[in-house]
Amino acid sequence: MATTFEVLAEPRRREILDLLRAGERPVGELVDRLTLTQPTVSKHLKVLREAGLVEVRQDAQRRWYRLCPEPLAEIDAWLAPYRALWNARLDALERHLDTMPDEEDPS
Repeated sequence: MATTFEVLAEPRRREILDLLRAGERPVGELVDRLTLTQPTVSKHLKVLREAGLVEVRQDAQRRWYRLCPEPLAEIDAWLAPYRALWNARLDALERHLDTMPDEEDPS
């Protein structure tokens, strides 16, 4: 099984997740929004479903997909040290800017 990172490496899969962030959507709407063929969208949805990133609900003839954010915790955990690195750099920049004299108004 592919890792969450491998699954999200595909830009169209990230687009699908972006669309599902707003809420549950039927496959047909995803096809229309992505301007891809239905079989292509279905293949991407299958990979996302197998990775646990989306869930499907069947309503008569329609399949509705929704985001499952839990597997994204793996990505968040991996990003945490980088986020801390940027926070430290931004804090250092703020301290540096605080020590600089304010420019006087030339008027």
